[in-house]
Formats: sequence, structure tokens, C-alpha cells
Amino acid sequence: MDSKPQKPPSAKDIAARFRSKIADGAYSPGSRLPGAKNLAQELGVALMTVQGAYQQLAADGLVEGRRGSGTYVVDPKEGQPTAQQTASSLRDLQEQLHHVTSRLADLADRVAELEANRDSEALRGDK
Repeated sequence: MDSKPQKPPSAKDIAARFRSKIADGAYSPGSRLPGAKNLAQELGVALMTVQGAYQQLAADGLVEGRRGSGTYVVDPKEGQPTAQQTASSLRDLQEQLHHVTSRLADLADRVAELEANRDSEALRGDK
């Protein structure tokens, strides 16, 4: 049995998890996210890691911290998208970015292959 210890999640991983939960409606406007200290203990990460994740979510406009009370999913002003809509849009953008990045890597590999072939032909004197 090959059991490797699992790497603790980064702030980016934690933020992505909550972004997805908000997008899926698991946390509705006004919902309180788990306390940072308890979540840090549960995940086996530093408190600053969870705080960093919550800061990322706040920068995305999904949550707001209330001093002494916790972190809550924002309740949008009239005419503004909900946190669920915003999180869903962000998740879609991340998926599109991943696809584009993958395609760019494939294209870069292909360009390198073509350049290598061109250089090889030039050394042999082929035209």
C-alpha cells in the first residue's frame, strides 16, 4: 500500500474550494464561512493560509470580513451580480484560462519541433 502524506492545501486551493462552493450555492448571500482558526486546524495549515484564502475571496468581491464576527458571503446591492453568479463566472474563466494555457503549451512545443527540424535541415544543407 503506497500511502503518501497529502500535501496541505495552499491559500489558492482553499479559495478555489470556497469559490466553487459559493458558485454551487452551498454558501448563499449572508452565509458565514467557517472560522479561520478552526478551518486552519481542520486543514492542517497555518492561520495565515486561511486568512490569505479569505482575502482572495474578498478581492474577488465574494465575501467580506466583519471584525470580530467572521467572514460572510456578500449580499449584493440591487442590480449587482450575486456572489454565486460572480463565483460561477470566475470558475468558468479559470477553466477557459486553463484550456488556453494548455493550447499555448502545445503550440510552443510544436514551434520548437518545427524550429529544430528547420535547424537540422539547414545543417544538412537541405532546402
